[in-house]
Amino acid sequence: MTEPTYKLPAEWEAHAACWLAWPSDPALWLDDLAPAREAVAAMCRAVARTGERVELLAPAGEEPDVDARFHDVPFGDVWLRDTGPIFVRDGDGALAAMRFEWNGWGGKYHFAADDGVGDAIAAIAGAPVQRHAWILEGGAIEVDGAGALLTTRQCLLNPNRNPGMLECEVDAALRDAFGAERVYWLDQGLRNDHTDGHVDNIARFVASGVAMCMEPTGADDPNRDVLDAVARDLAGFGFDVVRIPSPGRVLDAAGAVMPASYVNFYIGNGAVIVPIYGQPSDDDALARIQSAFPSREVVGIDARGLLRGGGAFHCISREQPA
Repeated sequence: MTEPTYKLPAEWEAHAACWLAWPSDPALWLDDLAPAREAVAAMCRAVARTGERVELLAPAGEEPDVDARFHDVPFGDVWLRDTGPIFVRDGDGALAAMRFEWNGWGGKYHFAADDGVGDAIAAIAGAPVQRHAWILEGGAIEVDGAGALLTTRQCLLNPNRNPGMLECEVDAALRDAFGAERVYWLDQGLRNDHTDGHVDNIARFVASGVAMCMEPTGADDPNRDVLDAVARDLAGFGFDVVRIPSPGRVLDAAGAVMPASYVNFYIGNGAVIVPIYGQPSDDDALARIQSAFPSREVVGIDARGLLRGGGAFHCISREQPA
């Protein structure tokens, strides 16, 4: 019997829903719990306002005042891009959910229920699960819906993920899982990225064959060399490249560089939810993203509270294809 083939749709294709989780654990978020909740609530409202259903995991009794369907499902933390299912379509267009092995971002962060929340979401969505016996987080890949898949060597060839797998083997596994025709490998991600260089922090497709990435902002941009290398590589792959400013040097309370990125946006049915950081480059980045998505409302939301927890709006979300 021939094995079914699956395809991961581009994010700008129609969604049935957007899956999110409500920041809930004070021990994890500390002083950032309130700003993280404000950011997630603002995203819920922006997505729902444009007609996309929001499916929100929230403990009973903690449901926020947003237009969403609530699910009292155990989850470790809000990073559903990585812990949730990767929804795909089979050859007949039916929904399925890809599930991969999980080891807490290379063994760095272990939260109770993170390894099971993907199955729970798939069950609610009615999507049969397809399992793969190797480690992959959703933020490590990006597709254009026309056969191209982007990833990074820093993450997927890291010995803390799949030791012993060669690049050619990971390449073949990605093509097999997601119906990609070709995998394009970038090298490094942002400085101090907890995820070991997830691609959704450095390069995103905004149309088939068109990739968006950032350019350095300021002489002290901590990612200057990485951002320029990403742009060169994307152009060398043959993609049309659209560059937007980076946030520049964004520091935490201890003075450490944080992996702030404007391309960690969520592309919804009617809106693009963009993280902003109170930086001078915020408005320019929003304007350039709006140019790439003229038919969608571009919504900038302060993501500094989320970033101190480890990510932004793409990291916390998972689209369910229509």
